[in-house]
Amino acid sequence: MGIRKQQWGILSDGTQIELFTMVNGRGMEASIATYGGIVTRLTVPDRNGIMADVVLGYDTLEEYCNDCCYLGCIVGRVANRISGARFTLDGTDYGLDENLEKHHIHGGVRGFHARVWTAEERETADGPALVMRYVSADGEQGYPGTLDVSVVYTLIEDGLRMDYRAVTDKPTMANLTNHAYFNLSGASRSDILDHVLTISGSRYLAMDTDQIPTGQVENVFGTPLDFTSPLPIGNRIDEECDVLAVGQGYDHFFTAENATDSFRLVARVSELQSGRTLEVCTTQPGVQFYSGNSMPSQLRGKQGAIYGRHSGFCLETQGYTDAPNCSEFPSVVLRPGEVYEHVTEYRFSVTEKNGK
Repeated sequence: MGIRKQQWGILSDGTQIELFTMVNGRGMEASIATYGGIVTRLTVPDRNGIMADVVLGYDTLEEYCNDCCYLGCIVGRVANRISGARFTLDGTDYGLDENLEKHHIHGGVRGFHARVWTAEERETADGPALVMRYVSADGEQGYPGTLDVSVVYTLIEDGLRMDYRAVTDKPTMANLTNHAYFNLSGASRSDILDHVLTISGSRYLAMDTDQIPTGQVENVFGTPLDFTSPLPIGNRIDEECDVLAVGQGYDHFFTAENATDSFRLVARVSELQSGRTLEVCTTQPGVQFYSGNSMPSQLRGKQGAIYGRHSGFCLETQGYTDAPNCSEFPSVVLRPGEVYEHVTEYRFSVTEKNGK
């Protein structure tokens, strides 16, 4: 167990970027960069005990700086889309960075994914930990208030835990997530269409043609979004229907089965050849499942891998999409004196060839 630190690269303004690698008692490793809080590497054993990196990424800092897919990073202040790149809070209108045509996504062009975080190493009873901190200035990307944010990465015995915390000096919006792309085969040259997915939620947010929620919460039953029982991701991904046409595949927010902030399982994914299984547990009210539909073809990744459509999948635990503009959705408003707190864990295990 322990943490290794190395100088990883230098930004164009001369800022030094560090890379920290945590190792747990099982030999699993997680590498985190101070640029974007990016999870650049996460090794997990297969059923034979062979370790492999299960997250997509790049070899160099420069490639992450030019990334268009948000590979592995912390996303904020507000994950996902905000319609019209604006919201009204306490009677005041706020305009945000328009980085998705007329809309706003993932905190803007220079959201948390493109900022330099500080890092503090810790040894805890649960495993090695890295405390990432960033102070987002009042007005950054259009958001009001100075937001003091921390994300604690802990390499627990069976995976990676992320503890999110934020406080503000003015009313603002806060909805953070991690944007890791997984490929449990450990061979990112293959796609993820044969990965078997279960999502505990039976409802999703209906969207318009810009992938902005309509305000309606629909039932998944009878649609290709029904993953309440295990099903390969690729089994119905090419069905001709409106619900898939909007995102050209899966890019949907699934609500949790209860409205509390209890810690619970929201999704499970298995890759049958390696036996690796990922369970995503969270206190967040839902999860965005994205099947990598818009990944550029011939995208050069780690160690010579070439990524393309469906090379990885994301399970982004977060608050409801466009909550700042949908009063019927659970609020993502954060006020002075309040604390934004959420926990997400990526837990890994293996199954035998008979599926047990």
